[in-house]
Amino acid sequence: MSGASARFLAIAVLASSLAACVTDSGDQGAGQGGLVYTDDRGVADQPFPVDYRAQLLAFLRTYLNNPAGIRDAAIAEPAQRTVGGRRRYVSCLRYNAREIDGSYRGGVQRAVVYVDARLDRMIEKADDICAGAGYAPFPELEKLTR
Repeated sequence: MSGASARFLAIAVLASSLAACVTDSGDQGAGQGGLVYTDDRGVADQPFPVDYRAQLLAFLRTYLNNPAGIRDAAIAEPAQRTVGGRRRYVSCLRYNAREIDGSYRGGVQRAVVYVDARLDRMIEKADDICAGAGYAPFPELEKLTR
């Protein structure tokens, strides 16, 4: 199996595994507009998600309709924030993704929540959660392909 085939297979397995675990955000992110991918045990002492960039890139490859051609990508290193009444590591993300018709409609801001050092969910309405976040360029996201 070639390297590209093995990588595609690994991403497909990860995506299907995550899809099988999706639940409604319920009380973990009520009003936050996100999907939950892990079983949040409510533990306050959370480990730092060391490989947060790799996890996020794998997720976005399946989450975005067209992961190619992303512009203006920026990310804030995970910081502990309160989400749904619980302290979690949250990374804030900004990007301008290409739409299905090839156009760009403007940048978006998202909050990415980690539980037990694993990507748990992406929150679309992230203005309050990401207020004051310090962003740095995220060139890896701009290089994504299908």
